[in-house]
Amino acid sequence: MKGVKRGVVPGLLVLYVVWGSTYLAIRYGLESIPPFAMSGIRYAAAGAILLAVAKARGASRIAARDLVPAFTCGALLLLCGNGGVVWAEQRVSSGLAALLIAIEPLFIVLLQAMPPERHAPGGRALAGVALGLSGVALLLGPAGLGGERIDLLGAAVVLFAAFAWALGSLLSRRFAPPESPLQATALQMIAGGALLLALSLSTGEWARFWPAHVSARSWAALLYLLFFGSLLGYTVYMWLLRAASPALVSTYAFVNPAVAMFLGWALAGEPVSARTLLAAAVIVWAVILITLGETQRRST
Repeated sequence: MKGVKRGVVPGLLVLYVVWGSTYLAIRYGLESIPPFAMSGIRYAAAGAILLAVAKARGASRIAARDLVPAFTCGALLLLCGNGGVVWAEQRVSSGLAALLIAIEPLFIVLLQAMPPERHAPGGRALAGVALGLSGVALLLGPAGLGGERIDLLGAAVVLFAAFAWALGSLLSRRFAPPESPLQATALQMIAGGALLLALSLSTGEWARFWPAHVSARSWAALLYLLFFGSLLGYTVYMWLLRAASPALVSTYAFVNPAVAMFLGWALAGEPVSARTLLAAAVIVWAVILITLGETQRRST
C-alpha cells in the first residue's frame, strides 16, 4: 500500500484476526477463572517471557526512567482497558463487548484533535469513523445479537475501557523512544499484569480461585490469550503505534466485531444474520476510507 511503512499491513491483519478472536477466548476463560486474575496472569507471564527474549537480544539494563512509561501505559491499556473489558464480559456477551470497543477510533480522532497534538482529522477519516459506527449500529440491532437485553453497567465499563485504551495508545507515542522497544513492551505488560494481580488480590478473587477447579477449556483460553493475544498481538500493536498513525492502527476495532461474530457462529453456534453480513461489509469499507485518508495525509 503506497505511503504505508513496510510491515504495517501484515501487522494490521494480525490485529484484525487475533484480537478479534480474543473476545471468545475471554468468554471461555471466564467460565472458571476470575477476570482480573486471568488478565493479570496473562500479561505478567507474557511480559516475563518477552523480557527474557529482549535480554537475550542484548537489551540494556532497566533504568528508573523506564518505569514511568511502563506503569502509565500499563495502567491505562491493560488495567483499565483490558481489565475493564474482561470484567464487563461477565455482564455482556463477547460479541457486544467487541462492538462497543469499536468506538475507540472515534476517541482516538477526538483526543488527537485536542491539545497538545491539535491533529485535525481529514474528511475521509471522519467519514470512515462515521461509517464504521454505522456498521456497529447495524450489528448492535436485535437481529444481529438475538435481541439480548443490554446490561448498562457492563456496557458503560466497556466504553470506559475503550477510552482508557485510546488515551494510553496516544500517550505511549509521546514518551521518548526506548532504546529497546521490545523491552519497553515487556515492561508495560509486567507493570499492567502486576496492577491487575494487585486488583485481583484486593477484590478477593484469589480466595475463591482454585487452579484445580479450572476447566481444560479455560486453561486453553488462557494460553491462547497469553501467547497469541499478548505476546503476538500486543507486541505487534505497540510496534504499529510507532510505525503508523493511531487512526489507522485503531481500525482493528472496527474489524474485530465482525471476526468475533464469525467465530461465535463457527465455534459457539451463534447465528449469523443477513444484517451481520451487511454490517461486516460496511465495516470493511470504513477501514478502507480511514486507511486512504491517513495514507493521503502522511504522503502530503
